[in-house]
Amino acid sequence: MQVAAANRRTRSVFAVGVVLGLIAAAAAPSPAQSRTESREVPSDGGTYRRPLGNDPGTLDPARIGDIYGRSVAQQIFDGLVQFDHTLAIVPALAKFWKASRDGLTWTFTLKPGLKFHHGREVTADDVVYSLTRLLDPRVKSSAADVFSVVRGAAEFRAGRARQVSGFTALDRHTVQIVLSESLGPFVPVLAIGHAKIVPRDVAEAAGDAFGTRPVGTGPFRFVRWDRGKEIVLAANPDYFDGPPRLGRIVYRIFPGEQLDAMYEEFQRGRLDDTPLPNRDYRRIIADPRHVHLKRPTISLRFYGFNTRRKPFDDPRVRQAVNHAIDRSAIIDDAFLGRYALARGILPPGTLGFNPRVNGYAYDPQRSRDLLARAGYPGGRGLPSIAIWSSVKHEGIVREHELMARQLEAVGIEAEFHYLTEWPAFFKRLLDGEFPMFVLAWFADVPDPDNFLSKLFHSESPRNFTRYTNPAVDRLLNGARSDRQVEKRVELYRRAEQMILDDAAILPVWHYTYERLFQPYVRSVEVSGLGDPYIPLRKVWLAPAR
Repeated sequence: MQVAAANRRTRSVFAVGVVLGLIAAAAAPSPAQSRTESREVPSDGGTYRRPLGNDPGTLDPARIGDIYGRSVAQQIFDGLVQFDHTLAIVPALAKFWKASRDGLTWTFTLKPGLKFHHGREVTADDVVYSLTRLLDPRVKSSAADVFSVVRGAAEFRAGRARQVSGFTALDRHTVQIVLSESLGPFVPVLAIGHAKIVPRDVAEAAGDAFGTRPVGTGPFRFVRWDRGKEIVLAANPDYFDGPPRLGRIVYRIFPGEQLDAMYEEFQRGRLDDTPLPNRDYRRIIADPRHVHLKRPTISLRFYGFNTRRKPFDDPRVRQAVNHAIDRSAIIDDAFLGRYALARGILPPGTLGFNPRVNGYAYDPQRSRDLLARAGYPGGRGLPSIAIWSSVKHEGIVREHELMARQLEAVGIEAEFHYLTEWPAFFKRLLDGEFPMFVLAWFADVPDPDNFLSKLFHSESPRNFTRYTNPAVDRLLNGARSDRQVEKRVELYRRAEQMILDDAAILPVWHYTYERLFQPYVRSVEVSGLGDPYIPLRKVWLAPAR
Protein backbone atom coordinates (compact mmCIF):
# COMPACT_ATOMS: atom_id res chain seq x y z
CA MET A 1 0.00 0.00 0.00
CA GLN A 2 1.11 3.58 -0.61
CA VAL A 3 2.40 5.96 2.04
CA ALA A 4 0.44 9.16 2.61
CA ALA A 5 2.36 12.39 2.97
CA ALA A 6 1.30 15.04 5.43
CA ASN A 7 -1.83 16.90 4.33
CA ARG A 8 -1.75 15.36 0.87
CA ARG A 9 -4.51 13.33 -0.73
CA THR A 10 -3.56 9.77 -1.56
CA ARG A 11 -5.70 7.50 -3.70
CA SER A 12 -5.74 3.86 -2.67
CA VAL A 13 -4.81 1.30 -5.32
CA PHE A 14 -8.23 -0.30 -5.05
CA ALA A 15 -10.26 2.90 -5.49
CA VAL A 16 -13.29 2.35 -7.65
CA GLY A 17 -13.23 3.28 -11.29
CA VAL A 18 -16.57 5.05 -11.02
CA VAL A 19 -15.81 8.15 -8.98
CA LEU A 20 -18.67 10.28 -7.80
CA GLY A 21 -18.14 13.96 -7.31
CA LEU A 22 -19.59 16.93 -5.53
CA ILE A 23 -23.30 17.59 -5.82
CA ALA A 24 -23.86 21.26 -5.06
CA ALA A 25 -27.53 22.03 -4.47
CA ALA A 26 -28.91 19.96 -7.36
CA ALA A 27 -28.23 16.79 -9.29
CA ALA A 28 -28.28 18.55 -12.63
CA PRO A 29 -28.82 22.28 -12.18
CA SER A 30 -29.57 24.50 -15.12
CA PRO A 31 -27.04 27.20 -16.00
CA ALA A 32 -29.34 29.78 -14.44
CA GLN A 33 -29.57 27.72 -11.25
CA SER A 34 -25.81 27.33 -11.10
CA ARG A 35 -25.25 31.08 -11.43
CA THR A 36 -27.82 31.76 -8.70
CA GLU A 37 -26.35 29.21 -6.33
CA SER A 38 -22.81 30.40 -6.90
CA ARG A 39 -23.90 33.84 -5.66
CA GLU A 40 -25.49 32.44 -2.50
CA VAL A 41 -23.77 32.94 0.82
CA PRO A 42 -23.87 29.74 2.93
CA SER A 43 -26.01 30.18 6.02
CA ASP A 44 -25.53 28.56 9.40
CA GLY A 45 -28.03 26.92 11.70
CA GLY A 46 -31.31 25.16 11.09
CA THR A 47 -32.48 21.59 11.60
CA TYR A 48 -32.00 18.94 8.95
CA ARG A 49 -34.62 16.17 9.05
CA ARG A 50 -33.75 12.79 7.57
CA PRO A 51 -35.67 9.50 7.40
CA LEU A 52 -34.09 6.35 8.82
CA GLY A 53 -35.53 3.03 7.64
CA ASN A 54 -35.15 1.20 10.96
CA ASP A 55 -33.90 1.62 14.50
CA PRO A 56 -30.15 0.94 14.60
CA GLY A 57 -28.94 -2.03 16.59
CA THR A 58 -26.39 0.25 18.28
CA LEU A 59 -24.46 3.49 17.76
CA ASP A 60 -21.21 2.03 19.13
CA PRO A 61 -18.98 2.08 16.02
CA ALA A 62 -17.14 -1.10 16.99
CA ARG A 63 -20.39 -3.05 17.20
CA ILE A 64 -22.43 -1.56 14.34
CA GLY A 65 -23.68 -4.13 11.86
CA ASP A 66 -26.28 -2.21 9.86
CA ILE A 67 -26.56 0.79 7.58
CA TYR A 68 -28.90 2.56 9.99
CA GLY A 69 -26.38 2.79 12.81
CA ARG A 70 -23.60 3.62 10.38
CA SER A 71 -25.55 6.56 8.94
CA VAL A 72 -25.84 8.15 12.38
CA ALA A 73 -22.48 7.17 13.88
CA GLN A 74 -20.61 8.56 10.87
CA GLN A 75 -21.67 12.04 11.99
CA ILE A 76 -20.71 11.47 15.66
CA PHE A 77 -17.27 9.86 15.32
CA ASP A 78 -14.00 10.26 13.42
CA GLY A 79 -11.25 7.81 12.59
CA LEU A 80 -7.56 8.44 12.00
CA VAL A 81 -8.26 8.82 8.28
CA GLN A 82 -11.34 9.09 6.09
CA PHE A 83 -12.58 8.78 2.51
CA ASP A 84 -13.35 11.96 0.62
CA HIS A 85 -16.07 12.16 -2.05
CA THR A 86 -13.68 10.72 -4.68
CA LEU A 87 -12.82 7.78 -2.37
CA ALA A 88 -9.31 9.09 -1.83
CA ILE A 89 -7.81 8.69 1.64
CA VAL A 90 -7.38 11.99 3.48
CA PRO A 91 -6.47 12.88 7.09
CA ALA A 92 -9.09 12.96 9.82
CA LEU A 93 -7.80 12.81 13.41
CA ALA A 94 -4.32 11.99 12.11
CA LYS A 95 -2.31 14.96 10.90
CA PHE A 96 0.09 12.75 8.96
CA TRP A 97 1.42 9.20 8.89
CA LYS A 98 4.38 7.25 7.55
CA ALA A 99 5.33 3.62 6.92
CA SER A 100 8.48 1.54 7.12
CA ARG A 101 10.01 0.25 3.91
CA ASP A 102 8.57 -3.22 4.41
CA GLY A 103 5.06 -1.86 4.98
CA LEU A 104 4.81 -3.47 8.42
CA THR A 105 5.21 -0.47 10.74
CA TRP A 106 2.88 2.52 10.49
CA THR A 107 3.20 5.66 12.62
CA PHE A 108 0.37 8.16 12.99
CA THR A 109 0.64 11.64 14.51
CA LEU A 110 -2.58 13.17 15.84
CA LYS A 111 -3.67 16.69 15.09
CA PRO A 112 -3.16 19.04 18.06
CA GLY A 113 -6.06 20.25 20.17
CA LEU A 114 -8.53 17.46 19.34
CA LYS A 115 -11.35 17.09 21.85
CA PHE A 116 -14.15 14.64 22.51
CA HIS A 117 -17.68 15.93 22.94
CA HIS A 118 -17.39 15.76 26.75
CA GLY A 119 -14.40 18.13 26.60
CA ARG A 120 -11.40 15.87 27.17
CA GLU A 121 -8.41 15.91 24.82
CA VAL A 122 -7.97 13.00 22.42
CA THR A 123 -4.79 11.05 23.15
CA ALA A 124 -2.85 8.21 21.58
CA ASP A 125 -4.09 6.00 24.41
CA ASP A 126 -7.66 6.51 23.19
CA VAL A 127 -6.58 5.38 19.72
CA VAL A 128 -4.89 2.25 21.07
CA TYR A 129 -7.95 1.48 23.22
CA SER A 130 -10.40 2.02 20.33
CA LEU A 131 -8.52 -0.23 17.91
CA THR A 132 -7.93 -2.87 20.57
CA ARG A 133 -11.70 -3.00 21.21
CA LEU A 134 -12.18 -4.20 17.64
CA LEU A 135 -10.17 -7.31 18.48
CA ASP A 136 -11.79 -7.95 21.87
CA PRO A 137 -13.93 -11.13 21.59
CA ARG A 138 -16.38 -9.66 24.10
CA VAL A 139 -17.16 -6.77 21.75
CA LYS A 140 -17.88 -9.14 18.83
CA SER A 141 -16.90 -6.56 16.22
CA SER A 142 -17.26 -7.62 12.61
CA ALA A 143 -14.03 -5.69 11.93
CA ALA A 144 -11.94 -8.10 14.02
CA ASP A 145 -10.91 -10.16 11.01
CA VAL A 146 -9.66 -7.05 9.19
CA PHE A 147 -7.32 -6.20 12.07
CA SER A 148 -6.15 -9.78 12.60
CA VAL A 149 -2.90 -8.95 10.76
CA VAL A 150 -1.82 -6.64 13.59
CA ARG A 151 1.06 -8.13 15.56
CA GLY A 152 -0.20 -9.80 18.73
CA ALA A 153 -3.85 -9.86 17.61
CA ALA A 154 -4.12 -13.66 17.73
CA GLU A 155 -2.59 -13.87 21.20
CA PHE A 156 -4.91 -11.14 22.52
CA ARG A 157 -8.04 -12.75 21.05
CA ALA A 158 -7.06 -16.11 22.48
CA GLY A 159 -6.62 -14.62 25.96
CA ARG A 160 -2.86 -15.27 26.04
CA ALA A 161 -2.05 -11.54 26.19
CA ARG A 162 -3.67 -8.61 27.96
CA GLN A 163 -2.73 -6.14 25.22
CA VAL A 164 -2.20 -6.15 21.46
CA SER A 165 1.56 -5.76 21.07
CA GLY A 166 1.16 -4.18 17.63
CA PHE A 167 -0.71 -1.15 19.05
CA THR A 168 1.55 1.28 20.91
CA ALA A 169 1.16 4.87 22.14
CA LEU A 170 4.68 6.24 21.56
CA ASP A 171 3.75 9.48 23.28
CA ARG A 172 0.59 11.47 23.98
CA HIS A 173 -0.05 12.22 20.30
CA THR A 174 1.76 9.45 18.38
CA VAL A 175 0.48 5.94 17.66
CA GLN A 176 2.42 3.07 16.13
CA ILE A 177 0.79 0.08 14.47
CA VAL A 178 2.93 -2.95 13.63
CA LEU A 179 1.61 -5.67 11.34
CA SER A 180 2.61 -9.32 11.42
CA GLU A 181 2.29 -9.48 7.65
CA SER A 182 1.96 -6.97 4.87
CA LEU A 183 -1.65 -6.11 4.10
CA GLY A 184 -2.46 -4.53 0.74
CA PRO A 185 -5.16 -1.99 1.65
CA PHE A 186 -4.15 -1.22 5.25
CA VAL A 187 -4.54 2.57 5.63
CA PRO A 188 -7.99 2.55 3.97
CA VAL A 189 -9.04 -0.07 6.54
CA LEU A 190 -8.59 2.66 9.16
CA ALA A 191 -11.26 4.68 7.34
CA ILE A 192 -13.99 2.06 7.79
CA GLY A 193 -16.94 2.88 9.97
CA HIS A 194 -15.85 0.54 12.77
CA ALA A 195 -12.42 2.11 13.24
CA LYS A 196 -13.64 5.27 14.95
CA ILE A 197 -11.88 6.69 17.99
CA VAL A 198 -13.85 6.64 21.22
CA PRO A 199 -12.99 8.12 24.66
CA ARG A 200 -11.59 5.34 26.80
CA ASP A 201 -12.96 6.71 30.08
CA VAL A 202 -16.54 7.04 28.80
CA ALA A 203 -16.61 3.75 26.88
CA GLU A 204 -15.21 1.75 29.80
CA ALA A 205 -17.61 3.33 32.29
CA ALA A 206 -20.68 2.88 30.05
CA GLY A 207 -19.96 -0.67 28.86
CA ASP A 208 -22.70 -1.95 26.54
CA ALA A 209 -24.70 1.25 27.16
CA PHE A 210 -22.12 3.25 25.20
CA GLY A 211 -24.05 2.31 22.06
CA THR A 212 -27.10 4.19 23.33
CA ARG A 213 -25.23 7.24 24.65
CA PRO A 214 -22.26 7.64 22.29
CA VAL A 215 -19.50 10.23 22.69
CA GLY A 216 -17.12 10.97 19.84
CA THR A 217 -15.15 13.76 18.21
CA GLY A 218 -17.37 14.27 15.18
CA PRO A 219 -19.10 17.35 13.78
CA PHE A 220 -22.31 16.42 15.59
CA ARG A 221 -22.82 15.25 19.17
CA PHE A 222 -25.47 12.85 20.40
CA VAL A 223 -28.53 14.39 22.12
CA ARG A 224 -31.17 11.66 22.45
CA TRP A 225 -32.64 8.50 20.95
CA ASP A 226 -36.36 7.78 21.23
CA ARG A 227 -36.61 4.25 19.87
CA GLY A 228 -39.02 3.85 17.01
CA LYS A 229 -39.35 7.64 16.73
CA GLU A 230 -36.20 9.70 16.29
CA ILE A 231 -32.49 10.22 16.94
CA VAL A 232 -31.35 13.79 17.53
CA LEU A 233 -27.83 15.20 17.05
CA ALA A 234 -26.60 18.75 17.70
CA ALA A 235 -23.75 20.66 16.08
CA ASN A 236 -20.32 20.43 17.70
CA PRO A 237 -19.11 24.07 17.64
CA ASP A 238 -15.58 22.97 18.57
CA TYR A 239 -15.12 20.52 15.70
CA PHE A 240 -11.48 20.48 14.62
CA ASP A 241 -12.33 21.02 10.95
CA GLY A 242 -14.68 23.90 11.68
CA PRO A 243 -18.24 23.88 13.06
CA PRO A 244 -20.92 22.35 10.81
CA ARG A 245 -23.33 24.60 8.97
CA LEU A 246 -26.37 22.80 10.37
CA GLY A 247 -27.51 23.34 13.95
CA ARG A 248 -29.20 19.96 14.43
CA ILE A 249 -29.92 16.71 12.65
CA VAL A 250 -33.11 14.80 13.39
CA TYR A 251 -33.32 11.22 12.09
CA ARG A 252 -36.96 10.23 11.98
CA ILE A 253 -37.38 6.46 12.18
CA PHE A 254 -39.75 4.56 9.84
CA PRO A 255 -39.44 0.88 10.90
CA GLY A 256 -39.51 -1.53 7.99
CA GLU A 257 -38.38 1.01 5.38
CA GLN A 258 -41.81 2.61 4.94
CA LEU A 259 -41.00 4.38 1.67
CA ASP A 260 -44.52 5.65 1.02
CA ALA A 261 -44.74 7.16 4.51
CA MET A 262 -41.32 8.80 4.10
CA TYR A 263 -42.32 10.35 0.79
CA GLU A 264 -45.62 11.61 2.20
CA GLU A 265 -43.79 13.35 5.05
CA PHE A 266 -41.34 14.80 2.53
CA GLN A 267 -44.28 16.12 0.50
CA ARG A 268 -45.65 17.80 3.59
CA GLY A 269 -42.32 19.54 4.18
CA ARG A 270 -41.54 17.50 7.30
CA LEU A 271 -38.41 15.86 5.85
CA ASP A 272 -35.55 17.47 3.94
CA ASP A 273 -34.73 14.38 1.88
CA THR A 274 -36.28 10.99 1.18
CA PRO A 275 -35.75 7.80 -0.78
CA LEU A 276 -38.22 7.30 -3.60
CA PRO A 277 -41.22 4.97 -3.41
CA ASN A 278 -42.17 2.81 -6.39
CA ARG A 279 -45.68 4.19 -6.51
CA ASP A 280 -45.86 7.01 -9.09
CA TYR A 281 -42.07 6.80 -9.49
CA ARG A 282 -41.87 8.25 -13.00
CA ARG A 283 -44.21 11.12 -12.13
CA ILE A 284 -42.18 11.87 -8.98
CA ILE A 285 -38.80 12.10 -10.74
CA ALA A 286 -40.32 14.38 -13.38
CA ASP A 287 -41.58 16.82 -10.75
CA PRO A 288 -39.34 19.93 -11.00
CA ARG A 289 -40.17 21.10 -7.48
CA HIS A 290 -37.58 18.81 -5.90
CA VAL A 291 -33.99 17.82 -6.57
CA HIS A 292 -33.60 14.26 -7.85
CA LEU A 293 -30.17 12.71 -7.25
CA LYS A 294 -29.20 9.35 -8.73
CA ARG A 295 -25.75 7.73 -8.59
CA PRO A 296 -24.35 4.16 -8.63
CA THR A 297 -23.17 2.72 -5.33
CA ILE A 298 -20.78 -0.05 -4.28
CA SER A 299 -23.41 -2.45 -3.01
CA LEU A 300 -25.14 -5.79 -3.45
CA ARG A 301 -28.65 -6.94 -2.65
CA PHE A 302 -29.02 -10.69 -2.45
CA TYR A 303 -30.95 -13.62 -1.07
CA GLY A 304 -28.81 -15.77 1.18
CA PHE A 305 -29.19 -19.49 1.86
CA ASN A 306 -28.33 -21.03 5.21
CA THR A 307 -26.02 -23.65 3.72
CA ARG A 308 -26.06 -25.73 6.92
CA ARG A 309 -29.82 -26.22 7.00
CA LYS A 310 -31.82 -28.57 4.82
CA PRO A 311 -32.64 -28.37 1.98
CA PHE A 312 -30.00 -25.69 1.32
CA ASP A 313 -27.12 -27.86 2.51
CA ASP A 314 -27.35 -29.34 -1.02
CA PRO A 315 -25.81 -26.95 -3.59
CA ARG A 316 -28.08 -28.37 -6.29
CA VAL A 317 -31.13 -26.99 -4.47
CA ARG A 318 -29.45 -23.59 -4.17
CA GLN A 319 -28.56 -23.68 -7.86
CA ALA A 320 -32.14 -24.64 -8.71
CA VAL A 321 -33.48 -21.59 -6.89
CA ASN A 322 -30.98 -19.37 -8.75
CA HIS A 323 -32.14 -20.68 -12.13
CA ALA A 324 -35.82 -20.42 -11.15
CA ILE A 325 -35.81 -16.67 -10.48
CA ASP A 326 -36.15 -14.17 -13.32
CA ARG A 327 -34.29 -11.30 -11.66
CA SER A 328 -34.49 -8.97 -14.67
CA ALA A 329 -38.29 -9.27 -14.72
CA ILE A 330 -38.44 -8.56 -10.98
CA ILE A 331 -36.29 -5.43 -11.31
CA ASP A 332 -38.40 -4.17 -14.23
CA ASP A 333 -41.81 -5.07 -12.82
CA ALA A 334 -41.50 -4.50 -9.07
CA PHE A 335 -38.88 -1.74 -9.13
CA LEU A 336 -39.36 -0.10 -12.54
CA GLY A 337 -35.81 -0.92 -13.68
CA ARG A 338 -34.23 1.33 -11.05
CA TYR A 339 -31.34 -1.00 -10.17
CA ALA A 340 -28.52 -2.76 -12.02
CA LEU A 341 -28.85 -6.52 -12.41
CA ALA A 342 -26.19 -8.38 -10.42
CA ARG A 343 -24.73 -11.22 -12.48
CA GLY A 344 -22.07 -11.84 -9.85
CA ILE A 345 -21.10 -10.55 -6.42
CA LEU A 346 -18.70 -7.65 -7.00
CA PRO A 347 -20.31 -4.37 -8.11
CA PRO A 348 -19.19 -2.58 -11.29
CA GLY A 349 -16.36 -0.17 -10.56
CA THR A 350 -14.75 -2.29 -7.83
CA LEU A 351 -11.29 -3.73 -8.22
CA GLY A 352 -11.69 -7.24 -9.62
CA PHE A 353 -15.13 -6.68 -11.15
CA ASN A 354 -15.44 -9.19 -13.96
CA PRO A 355 -17.95 -8.28 -16.70
CA ARG A 356 -17.69 -11.86 -17.98
CA VAL A 357 -18.50 -13.51 -14.67
CA ASN A 358 -20.46 -16.73 -15.07
CA GLY A 359 -23.61 -16.36 -12.97
CA TYR A 360 -27.05 -17.98 -13.31
CA ALA A 361 -29.40 -17.40 -16.20
CA TYR A 362 -33.15 -17.64 -15.81
CA ASP A 363 -33.72 -21.27 -16.87
CA PRO A 364 -36.76 -23.05 -15.33
CA GLN A 365 -36.00 -26.34 -17.05
CA ARG A 366 -32.47 -26.37 -15.71
CA SER A 367 -33.96 -25.65 -12.28
CA ARG A 368 -36.28 -28.66 -12.54
CA ASP A 369 -33.40 -30.90 -13.63
CA LEU A 370 -31.30 -29.82 -10.62
CA LEU A 371 -34.20 -30.47 -8.23
CA ALA A 372 -34.65 -33.94 -9.68
CA ARG A 373 -30.93 -34.69 -9.27
CA ALA A 374 -31.17 -33.52 -5.65
CA GLY A 375 -33.96 -36.05 -5.03
CA TYR A 376 -36.95 -33.71 -5.43
CA PRO A 377 -38.46 -34.47 -8.87
CA GLY A 378 -41.14 -31.92 -9.59
CA GLY A 379 -40.51 -30.57 -6.10
CA ARG A 380 -41.94 -33.70 -4.47
CA GLY A 381 -40.60 -34.17 -0.96
CA LEU A 382 -39.23 -30.66 -0.80
CA PRO A 383 -40.52 -28.76 2.24
CA SER A 384 -41.97 -25.29 1.89
CA ILE A 385 -39.18 -22.70 1.92
CA ALA A 386 -39.42 -19.86 4.47
CA ILE A 387 -37.92 -16.62 3.15
CA TRP A 388 -37.41 -13.75 5.61
CA SER A 389 -37.21 -10.00 5.05
CA SER A 390 -36.61 -7.06 7.39
CA VAL A 391 -38.38 -4.75 4.95
CA LYS A 392 -41.99 -4.64 3.86
CA HIS A 393 -43.27 -2.15 1.31
CA GLU A 394 -45.15 -2.20 -1.97
CA GLY A 395 -42.11 -3.01 -4.09
CA ILE A 396 -40.83 -5.92 -2.05
CA VAL A 397 -44.31 -7.42 -1.64
CA ARG A 398 -44.67 -7.35 -5.43
CA GLU A 399 -41.18 -8.88 -5.76
CA HIS A 400 -42.21 -11.72 -3.48
CA GLU A 401 -45.42 -12.32 -5.43
CA LEU A 402 -43.35 -12.74 -8.60
CA MET A 403 -40.80 -14.96 -6.86
CA ALA A 404 -43.53 -17.19 -5.44
CA ARG A 405 -44.96 -17.76 -8.94
CA GLN A 406 -41.55 -18.41 -10.47
CA LEU A 407 -40.61 -20.89 -7.74
CA GLU A 408 -43.98 -22.61 -7.94
CA ALA A 409 -43.46 -23.09 -11.67
CA VAL A 410 -40.52 -25.41 -10.98
CA GLY A 411 -42.12 -27.18 -8.01
CA ILE A 412 -40.88 -25.07 -5.09
CA GLU A 413 -43.35 -23.71 -2.56
CA ALA A 414 -42.22 -20.55 -0.77
CA GLU A 415 -43.69 -18.60 2.11
CA PHE A 416 -42.53 -15.08 2.91
CA HIS A 417 -42.16 -13.64 6.40
CA TYR A 418 -41.50 -10.07 7.51
CA LEU A 419 -39.75 -8.99 10.70
CA THR A 420 -39.45 -5.23 10.37
CA GLU A 421 -37.83 -4.59 13.74
CA TRP A 422 -34.25 -4.51 12.50
CA PRO A 423 -32.37 -5.36 15.75
CA ALA A 424 -34.56 -8.45 16.20
CA PHE A 425 -34.12 -9.46 12.56
CA PHE A 426 -30.36 -8.97 12.72
CA LYS A 427 -30.02 -11.05 15.88
CA ARG A 428 -31.89 -13.95 14.31
CA LEU A 429 -29.78 -13.56 11.18
CA LEU A 430 -26.58 -13.78 13.23
CA ASP A 431 -27.95 -16.80 15.08
CA GLY A 432 -28.57 -18.61 11.78
CA GLU A 433 -32.32 -18.95 12.31
CA PHE A 434 -33.41 -18.07 8.77
CA PRO A 435 -33.26 -20.79 6.09
CA MET A 436 -33.35 -18.06 3.40
CA PHE A 437 -33.25 -14.30 3.77
CA VAL A 438 -32.89 -11.08 1.78
CA LEU A 439 -30.12 -8.65 2.68
CA ALA A 440 -28.50 -5.50 1.34
CA TRP A 441 -24.73 -5.12 1.69
CA PHE A 442 -23.04 -1.73 1.34
CA ALA A 443 -19.26 -1.49 1.25
CA ASP A 444 -17.33 0.12 4.10
CA VAL A 445 -14.19 -0.01 1.97
CA PRO A 446 -14.31 0.07 -1.86
CA ASP A 447 -12.37 -3.18 -2.11
CA PRO A 448 -13.42 -6.70 -3.18
CA ASP A 449 -12.33 -8.03 0.20
CA ASN A 450 -15.20 -6.09 1.79
CA PHE A 451 -17.62 -8.29 -0.15
CA LEU A 452 -15.92 -11.64 -0.65
CA SER A 453 -14.05 -12.11 2.63
CA LYS A 454 -16.67 -10.38 4.78
CA LEU A 455 -19.56 -12.41 3.41
CA PHE A 456 -18.00 -15.75 2.46
CA HIS A 457 -14.79 -16.48 4.38
CA SER A 458 -15.55 -19.37 6.74
CA GLU A 459 -14.19 -17.45 9.76
CA SER A 460 -15.94 -14.14 9.07
CA PRO A 461 -18.55 -13.08 11.67
CA ARG A 462 -20.61 -11.71 8.77
CA ASN A 463 -20.76 -15.02 6.92
CA PHE A 464 -24.53 -15.09 7.26
CA THR A 465 -24.89 -18.10 4.92
CA ARG A 466 -22.53 -20.31 7.00
CA TYR A 467 -20.77 -21.02 3.70
CA THR A 468 -17.51 -23.00 3.96
CA ASN A 469 -15.06 -23.80 1.18
CA PRO A 470 -11.38 -24.26 2.12
CA ALA A 471 -10.29 -23.46 -1.44
CA VAL A 472 -12.15 -20.14 -1.30
CA ASP A 473 -10.59 -19.36 2.08
CA ARG A 474 -7.10 -19.95 0.66
CA LEU A 475 -7.78 -17.67 -2.31
CA LEU A 476 -9.16 -14.91 -0.09
CA ASN A 477 -6.27 -15.17 2.37
CA GLY A 478 -3.81 -14.92 -0.49
CA ALA A 479 -5.59 -11.95 -2.09
CA ARG A 480 -5.71 -10.08 1.20
CA SER A 481 -1.96 -10.31 1.78
CA ASP A 482 -0.71 -9.90 -1.80
CA ARG A 483 0.53 -6.41 -2.66
CA GLN A 484 0.43 -6.89 -6.44
CA VAL A 485 -2.82 -5.53 -7.84
CA GLU A 486 -2.90 -7.90 -10.80
CA LYS A 487 -2.45 -10.94 -8.56
CA ARG A 488 -5.16 -9.77 -6.15
CA VAL A 489 -7.58 -9.33 -9.05
CA GLU A 490 -6.85 -12.86 -10.30
CA LEU A 491 -7.37 -14.41 -6.86
CA TYR A 492 -10.57 -12.49 -6.11
CA ARG A 493 -12.06 -13.38 -9.48
CA ARG A 494 -11.35 -17.07 -8.94
CA ALA A 495 -12.87 -16.92 -5.47
CA GLU A 496 -15.97 -15.12 -6.75
CA GLN A 497 -16.56 -17.74 -9.44
CA MET A 498 -16.20 -20.57 -6.91
CA ILE A 499 -18.72 -18.93 -4.59
CA LEU A 500 -21.14 -18.47 -7.48
CA ASP A 501 -20.65 -22.08 -8.62
CA ASP A 502 -21.53 -23.19 -5.08
CA ALA A 503 -24.58 -20.88 -5.16
CA ALA A 504 -24.08 -19.57 -1.64
CA ILE A 505 -26.41 -16.68 -2.51
CA LEU A 506 -28.86 -15.50 -5.14
CA PRO A 507 -27.48 -12.11 -6.31
CA VAL A 508 -30.26 -9.76 -7.38
CA TRP A 509 -29.04 -6.22 -7.98
CA HIS A 510 -26.54 -3.47 -7.25
CA TYR A 511 -28.23 -0.48 -5.68
CA THR A 512 -28.43 2.93 -7.22
CA TYR A 513 -28.28 5.76 -4.71
CA GLU A 514 -31.46 7.66 -5.45
CA ARG A 515 -32.97 10.35 -3.31
CA LEU A 516 -35.11 13.47 -3.41
CA PHE A 517 -33.94 16.66 -1.72
CA GLN A 518 -35.91 19.77 -0.93
CA PRO A 519 -34.87 22.65 -3.24
CA TYR A 520 -33.27 24.64 -0.41
CA VAL A 521 -30.76 21.89 0.51
CA ARG A 522 -27.19 22.77 -0.49
CA SER A 523 -23.75 21.12 -0.73
CA VAL A 524 -24.52 17.41 -0.63
CA GLU A 525 -21.55 15.15 -1.43
CA VAL A 526 -22.26 11.53 -2.39
CA SER A 527 -19.56 8.93 -3.02
CA GLY A 528 -19.82 5.33 -4.15
CA LEU A 529 -20.14 4.34 -0.47
CA GLY A 530 -23.61 5.88 -0.49
CA ASP A 531 -25.81 7.55 2.06
CA PRO A 532 -24.03 6.70 5.35
CA TYR A 533 -20.88 8.50 4.25
CA ILE A 534 -22.45 11.83 3.24
CA PRO A 535 -20.56 14.53 5.23
CA LEU A 536 -23.57 16.35 6.67
CA ARG A 537 -21.28 18.92 8.28
CA LYS A 538 -20.97 20.50 4.81
CA VAL A 539 -24.71 20.67 4.13
CA TRP A 540 -26.52 23.96 4.63
CA LEU A 541 -30.05 25.22 4.11
CA ALA A 542 -30.86 28.21 1.95
CA PRO A 543 -33.00 30.83 3.77
CA ALA A 544 -36.07 30.56 1.52
CA ARG A 545 -37.80 27.45 2.84
